[in-house]
Order: sequence, then structure tokens, then C-alpha cells
Amino acid sequence: MLLYDPLLEIAMPRYGILIPIPPSRPQKITAFLAERHSPLPVMNLKEAALGIHTLGIQEGGTRNGGIQDGPVIEQKDLERVHDRAFIAKLYGGSEEKEKALLTTYELINSDGTYNRYNPSLAVKPLADLFDVILRHVEGSYLASRLALEKKGKAPYEDFCFFLSGGMHHARYDSGSGFCLVNDIIIAARKLQAEDRAAFIWIIDVDAHKGDGSAELVKFSRDRGESFADRNPGIFTLSVHMARGWPLDSASLAAAEKGRAPLVDSDLDIPIEEKEDDLYITRLADGLAEMERRSGNRKPDLAIVVAGADPYEKDGLPSSGLLALSLDQCVERDRLILSFLKKRKIPSAWILAGGYGEHAWEPTARFLDSLAERPIRTGEEP
Repeated sequence: MLLYDPLLEIAMPRYGILIPIPPSRPQKITAFLAERHSPLPVMNLKEAALGIHTLGIQEGGTRNGGIQDGPVIEQKDLERVHDRAFIAKLYGGSEEKEKALLTTYELINSDGTYNRYNPSLAVKPLADLFDVILRHVEGSYLASRLALEKKGKAPYEDFCFFLSGGMHHARYDSGSGFCLVNDIIIAARKLQAEDRAAFIWIIDVDAHKGDGSAELVKFSRDRGESFADRNPGIFTLSVHMARGWPLDSASLAAAEKGRAPLVDSDLDIPIEEKEDDLYITRLADGLAEMERRSGNRKPDLAIVVAGADPYEKDGLPSSGLLALSLDQCVERDRLILSFLKKRKIPSAWILAGGYGEHAWEPTARFLDSLAERPIRTGEEP
């Protein structure tokens, strides 16, 4: 199942943001798959939410969150993960939203002047971007639900790829790295609060460390949180550039002790420059180690943050310390899916990082490979 919604296509200039964004990555992926006659069904957010609403009615509405009479994602879902005061500002007036967005998207300099931002060119208020961000959060949650409820078609009925989302740098009380709130952890904690999943793996293979996710999970553990009289858990695995942002010297020097990016994931696998040939082996070893550290506890769901920015043709200079070939990118994702399917673990995949004219290629080729060379339950590794 693919989850794609054209309403999530962010045209930055509409908000006065002057960051150059290439033609739509999700749109290019879906167009490529359509040309290839991919059998993977495509659903938009409205259809996905309606399907879950119908499921709730069939269940008699007995499960918490089963029937969606209101928005799929509510303020309380963000407050479950982030600082309440921070979230209150985002749901407050436009001025507070704009301040948070200016900082998160690095649109303002320390002296108060604008950076890559001209509000006089905007056709929509910057504060409206928050509504788009909430739809990304909704999509990550819905993809997780579709995977858990096995709403797709065999052999990928427990697999859903959301062609947006992946805001893994968002921290407890602030946005960071173009990520205002953390859709990944919000989705995971909402599922746990609804008693739909107790244990979730986060497998993050974006080029940049999932530092915000690591901080949020640590803070949740420090608070001793549990839902429905159970002890829910999240295990975070991050495979990333060893020295690129947010692990560059300037970011580390400015970091606050006990905060991202100084908070460890449960398992970090840093890849040094020129170690691309070791990437797949390190990833395979990391997946095995994640399973070992989980003991006898099998996850109910894996959320895969499948950033395409390790690709050698990625257009973001700061991700250049990783340079995987297209074949390696496809092998990376097939390895993860094979690992999960062998263990019958449903998986929700999120698009995450990927920049420039070629950023759509790794995801499109991976999804296309699923039809050419199907991965079935029990297949190695």
C-alpha cells in the first residue's frame, strides 16, 4: 500500500520561503510506478481515514480512537510527546506559530533579519504551514494503522509506504532541522495509547542521525510513562553519517548536555566517509543486534524512516559524506523489508530526507523492485 496525498505538496514560495525545492518527489515516484504498472495500491489520506472510520464502526467503536469523528491527529497527541507549553503555542495565535516556523526552517538570522524568506512574496500566511505539517503527522499515523490492520494486498498486506513525513529532528520543546514536530514518535505513542501496539521498532536510515527521536524516547522513559496498564516500549536504531549535521563540530559544540544531538539512540551505527561499501553489512549487523537487544520481545510494528539522502546523487551538500549507489539504496530497503517480513512484523515506511532532482529515484526503484522480485514471509535474511 502506498499512501500519497497531493495536498501535502509544499510549494515553499507560497509562504514566502525562498528555499529552492525541486519538482515533487512523491509525484515523480507515483508517476514512475504508474508507468511501470506497479500493483501496489495508492490511497490518499482522506480514503485512509475513512477506511479506519469504517473499521471503527465494524468494531462497534469499542477501541479507543477507533471511530474518527474529528481530526485524526489532535492536540493531545502532540502533547503526549512534546512539551505542553510548546504545543500550546503552536495551537495558539499566528504570531507564535510563525516564530516557531521561522526558527525551525532557519528563516531568521541572529540579528533578526530574514534568511531565504520574504513575506511580501507570500500568497499564504506562514502560520498556515502548520496545518500542512499536521497532515504529515496524520499520514505517518495512518500508514502505521494500515500496516497493522493489513489493509494492503498480498504479499505486502502488512506494508504501507507514506510518501511524506519523517520529521525526526524535532525535539521535546522546539523544532530543529526543518522538523517542527516529530511525526514518527507521535504516531508510535498514539498507537500505544490506543492499545494497538505495545512495542515498536524505529529503524532510521536517513543520512542524518534521528536525534530528535532519540531525545523524545529518552524523555518518555525518564517520565516512566505507560499506557493501558502496560509497559510500552520503543527501540530506536539510527544508521547515519558519523560526522555530518547534526553531529558536525559546530552543532556538537553548541549542544546542551542531555539534549539532542548528544542523546544516544538505543543503537547508533555511524558510517564514516568512504565507508559506503560497508554500509549494507553494518546495517545487517545492526538489525540483528536490535533483535538481540529486544530479547524475547517481538515488536508489533516497525516504523522505517527511509530517507533517500544517503544516495550519491542527493542534492544536499551536507549529506555528501554518504554516497550510496542506486543499487545499494535499493538493497538497503529490501534488506530491511526482508528482515521484517521473515519475522512477520508489519511495517510503516516514511519518506524522510531526499533532496535535488534525483531524490525520487531510490524510493521509486525500491518500490518497483517489489513487483519484479517479491519479498515473501520467510525469505532471507
